[in-house]
Amino acid sequence: KPHSFRFIMRNVILNRRKGMNKMQKKNLKGNVLLLFAAAIWGFAFVAQRVGVTHIGSYTFTALRFALGALSLLPVIFITSKKAENPQKNNFSKKEELKSVIKSGTIAGIVLFSAVILQQVGLEDTTAGKAAFITGFYIILVPAFGVFFKQRVNAKTWVASILAILGMYFLSVNENFYIAKGDLLVFGCSFFFAAHILLINKYTCYVDTLKMSFVQYIVCSAISFLCAVAFEDINILNIQKAAVPILYGGFFSVGVAYTLQAYGQKYAKASHAAIIMSLESVFAVIGGALLLKESMSLRGYLGCLFMLAGVIVSQYVGKSGEISKTGTDLAN
Repeated sequence: KPHSFRFIMRNVILNRRKGMNKMQKKNLKGNVLLLFAAAIWGFAFVAQRVGVTHIGSYTFTALRFALGALSLLPVIFITSKKAENPQKNNFSKKEELKSVIKSGTIAGIVLFSAVILQQVGLEDTTAGKAAFITGFYIILVPAFGVFFKQRVNAKTWVASILAILGMYFLSVNENFYIAKGDLLVFGCSFFFAAHILLINKYTCYVDTLKMSFVQYIVCSAISFLCAVAFEDINILNIQKAAVPILYGGFFSVGVAYTLQAYGQKYAKASHAAIIMSLESVFAVIGGALLLKESMSLRGYLGCLFMLAGVIVSQYVGKSGEISKTGTDLAN
């Protein structure tokens, strides 16, 4: 019957529209959560820069990641309860524990190398420049695929050229001199890229949250040993750096990590990658507002080139995998 057919088709169209609206709302929700995460990570560069004016880089890193590990405990407890499987025996749990400890330890050592280079570099550069230079790791990840005999898309090389141009304008002055801080931060991007590849490998067979907890503990422990050996640990100075430490540990690791996990559940992978790469923009804004930092026109031109390189790289290959495991650990 024509009337019945029209009625059915109208309901089908209405239901489809409702479904699309529901999906759009979820995507919007995910994008907003990721934008908040990017803002937190961007301002974390400011916290790191302020923190080292009171205490040493090793001490700051040790306390920050210890707090970050503690902030993950409630999330691990809740997710473990939900995922509890009574059929698992003690042997499988022991094997799982060994895998988590082994992978977390290796990842933690690499993470320490990346973070400490970034933290020491921040003593001699601005928060904004450090954020943009650190973002180079997003392009390095697919580029490193060459060593594993993986095909690299031509857009990756375009993104790399844009990023290198950006690095030049950001860090190299007219006399072809690069600041020590910029060079250290540039070095940290290679370790972050290696760290991402390790995380991609390990998260295939271990719990991501538990492994993150172990690697944060390892990073904190190594930093503490270095602090004892090379720095003067002063309680009064630690109290002065309390706010940056709390922000860097609780917000940058605990809150932003959770926001990213939930945000990527709803947002499209390509959108997620681009939104999270905006952390470098927020770092520039935070540095200008809170630290009165500024850059020359040459520096801002470098930022534009690097941001363009990052955005181009997000459309190459498995960009979702890069964004999922990389950005949250680069701060």
